[in-house]
Amino acid sequence: MIFYFSGTGNTRWVASEIAKAINEELFYIPDLIREERSEFTLHEGERIGFCFPTHGWQVPRIVREFIKRLKMNTKDHYCWALTTCGDDMGETMTILNRDLAANELLANNGVPLQADTTFSVIMPESYVCLPFMKTDPEEKEQWKIENARRQLQHIIPIIKDCKRGIEELDKGATPRLYSYVIGEYFNKRMVTDKKFTVDKDLCTHCGKCAKVCPVDNIKGTPPEWIHNGRCTSCLACYHYCPVHAINFGKITRKRDQYYFNRRGDQR
Repeated sequence: MIFYFSGTGNTRWVASEIAKAINEELFYIPDLIREERSEFTLHEGERIGFCFPTHGWQVPRIVREFIKRLKMNTKDHYCWALTTCGDDMGETMTILNRDLAANELLANNGVPLQADTTFSVIMPESYVCLPFMKTDPEEKEQWKIENARRQLQHIIPIIKDCKRGIEELDKGATPRLYSYVIGEYFNKRMVTDKKFTVDKDLCTHCGKCAKVCPVDNIKGTPPEWIHNGRCTSCLACYHYCPVHAINFGKITRKRDQYYFNRRGDQR
């Protein structure tokens, strides 16, 4: 089984490609949270996979909260993990394995569950809420997607054959600084829905923003953010808006939008 989270579709595409190739079931973490489902039974030989985007050089909060409640039999089961990122992912996988180890319900006779085969896949940028972060130019966007396709052709056989001890990660130059200093500040202070606004004159009342929000944090048209504390700052509401009526403060007014399949030729 593969547990995944995705905001703008990059990770959903990667997880779906892997699931089809190895014939295993996909579980969307926000749906599992809505259903209050956290207990699973693994069949003999079934693999355990985690797919998620890197958020601020860390595991997204929604994924970390899900892992805290996850319960399943893990005896001798192969575990792998993959994160998508726009550039690099720091110590994200170290953080994932610490979260897995902290959940005693995942341990086998006291031995914690660990993802001992880990990957990162660079995909087009989608976080645009800082001065130095923008979407990729279309040419670079296409290059990243084609490169990811080639990378998956390498990754899938590794997962299918349950090869252990493989680490193929784009950690960046100073991964500890990224994840434990900058990332810690980012995930504590900047993951918020308080800066989202909507231009009511542009809004077409299509309701797409509420539909794509993975944490049910938007209601009505024009949209209103509920401020329920579950926002992941995935920016799905911003990127999927067909008329760019949604913004995060002032900085995104001059930013482009991106989601997987936007160009049509990525299907």
